[in-house]
Amino acid sequence: MRKLLNVLYVTTPESYLSKDGENVVVKVDNSEIFRIPIHNLEGIVCFGYIGASPAVMQLCAERNVGLSFLSEYGRFYARVTGKVSGNVLLRREQYRRADDENKSLEIAKNCITGKVLNCRAVLQRAIRDHQLPLELIVNNLTGKIDRIEQCTNLDELRGVEGDTAREYYSAYDKLILTQKDSFYMHERTRRPPRDNLNALLSFLYTVLAHDVQSALESVGLDPYVGFLHRDRPGRASLALDLMEELRPYLVDRLVLTLINRKQINGRGFVCKESGGIIMDSDTKKSVIGAWQNRKREQIIHPFLNEKIEIGLIPYVQSLLLARFLRKDLEGYPPFLFK
Repeated sequence: MRKLLNVLYVTTPESYLSKDGENVVVKVDNSEIFRIPIHNLEGIVCFGYIGASPAVMQLCAERNVGLSFLSEYGRFYARVTGKVSGNVLLRREQYRRADDENKSLEIAKNCITGKVLNCRAVLQRAIRDHQLPLELIVNNLTGKIDRIEQCTNLDELRGVEGDTAREYYSAYDKLILTQKDSFYMHERTRRPPRDNLNALLSFLYTVLAHDVQSALESVGLDPYVGFLHRDRPGRASLALDLMEELRPYLVDRLVLTLINRKQINGRGFVCKESGGIIMDSDTKKSVIGAWQNRKREQIIHPFLNEKIEIGLIPYVQSLLLARFLRKDLEGYPPFLFK
């Protein structure tokens, strides 16, 4: 089992990362504001126009610490990595399956089945806890399971995934029980997000993408070669595949908690001249703190039937996918929660 280490999120404007011995140092205006030993990190995520010295990039690459750069909206820019490592036989099998649409479809169906069931579980919990009128959408999502089984190619499956997302997000506004003037969703918008709720979702989806990509690399898989999301330069397609089933449980439930318990508020969001919405520095810190606390909580993994920290879910799923590709499992078991 891989030990869950820390991810350093750098959100302070004008920050610069440098190396001091075996430490990563964060400076603002040449004044040190934070330092941490490299062995305490498994990833660094920089939001906004953050600089980094070549020495700290080399240190991260040598120690297999992912260093990612994102825009203030959370759009991925680049990731610094070291030499390619991992099991070459595993990656060759991954590439063979990715080139075979039928074999890709087999894995992609399981990922999207997991997404549908987890989206449905979020809505069923809202019905159970708050008696919200969401039964029709829940029934529609249930019907998507049969459609997934009937898909004969990846384009059909992508159509089902798109329909699932539209159905699910059409109910999202009803899941907001407090602060409705500040947090609402008329539609899912990205690049840039056009309202506070979309900005919060996009921010945490990007954070999750970093964790999933790191997890895939840690088990020897190539995060850029996916089965549902096809190859595109600079896009971690396999990470996006795996994220489909994880977003409802890892991100959406946290977002609803942050809003409904008033742990954040609308004053922490800023509208840019372009019309895009971003979070201010204090709100980002609060959200990241809640994310890290969430990752430390423990659950019983539904497939392994073992107690693990929530932050290890991407690593467990990556390991299960690798085992399937090695033919140690008959199929890839997506993560499902109730």
